[in-house]
Amino acid sequence: MSGRLGIAGAGLVLAGAVMIGVGAVVGGGFGGFGPAAMMGYALDGSAGANGTNGTTTTPYGYGMMGGYGGYGMMGGYGGWAGNGVAGASAPAPGEAGFVAGTQASPRVVQVIAGPGYTFTPSVITVQKGETVTFEVTTMGPLVHEFMVGPADAVAADQEGTPEVADIGMMQTKSVTYTFDGSGPYAFACHAPGHYEAGMKGTITVVG
Repeated sequence: MSGRLGIAGAGLVLAGAVMIGVGAVVGGGFGGFGPAAMMGYALDGSAGANGTNGTTTTPYGYGMMGGYGGYGMMGGYGGWAGNGVAGASAPAPGEAGFVAGTQASPRVVQVIAGPGYTFTPSVITVQKGETVTFEVTTMGPLVHEFMVGPADAVAADQEGTPEVADIGMMQTKSVTYTFDGSGPYAFACHAPGHYEAGMKGTITVVG
């Protein structure tokens, strides 16, 4: 009897270790479980930051189980391996080796809208003259918008300024913009009350 109990106990320990390992992958890869791990996002990992997927770069992770670093089953978004392995670091605008987006091949920047009235990241750096496609994903139950362009036009919610609207929970929409001036540039959400609650960000132009 005691022998069978000992074997059963060892089996439970082994099963627990396997589940922990699976949880580390499913929960968002190397970045681990961040502060909003369940049905949300996590910004507290380190591996997977500045992960790269071709021209796509993002230091932030999101997915059904949060975390960042890897396109895992319930993923993170920082790296490019389904097992949560961190992506390689890509040069930033203004750094040696940086490849600026063009109209034929825009650089993709992923932005998280929410939870609440926030954008992540809230500051984005671009190279003067480059073309960027912003892929905006809503996290949380609120429906958001994303407008980008000259700071004064964005602040005034000026008609004709590039934007995408009605981005629902777990939806992704994109808008492409060419930064051919010196700025300042900005982005914002003008869903009722969101801008007033602080849902906006800035774009820094270098080069």
